[in-house]
Amino acid sequence: MISTNDLRPGMALDLPEGLFQVIEHQHVKPGKGKAFVRTQLRNLNSGAVVDRTFRAGENLPRAIIDRADYQYLYSDEMGFVCMSLETFEQMTVSKELVGDAANFLVESMTVQLNTYKGQPIGVDLPASVELEVTYTEPGVKGDRVSGATKPATLSTGFVIQAPLFLNMGDVVKVDTRTGTYITRVT
Repeated sequence: MISTNDLRPGMALDLPEGLFQVIEHQHVKPGKGKAFVRTQLRNLNSGAVVDRTFRAGENLPRAIIDRADYQYLYSDEMGFVCMSLETFEQMTVSKELVGDAANFLVESMTVQLNTYKGQPIGVDLPASVELEVTYTEPGVKGDRVSGATKPATLSTGFVIQAPLFLNMGDVVKVDTRTGTYITRVT
């Protein structure tokens, strides 16, 4: 149990409605009445964000989230198969749980798997990944307008907007949070 006075962003709570992560918290002491804590919580199962208000000093059940490095092996109809780098135990993570992170997963990539009571609840990717461009229209000589972009399909099948100078076979660094082009790698 943890007091609402001790809440911090990133903490996980095991509430009756499900598993939530604290995004924001604000301790409010009105001029008249008792103090309360206004929070913004993200449901770790559905991703929905909700606002909740608790009494100051109220005890809430804290959830301990285990984070460990796993190696992504492959995907099949059951989901994405990852192997623990410590115990070599394999765990299958559902496609719904992986979500948009699937656009950046490459075999043998190291990811951080979040688990609660032995069940996976999320996948954290590095801030950026390097992927190969498998298809893009060739740039036309003289068509070098500053800031112009074209669609480029990456090795995972994800399409990004990339500069005109990119060619097929180039390796690019992509931001996994926004899905945007960062730079070309050699």
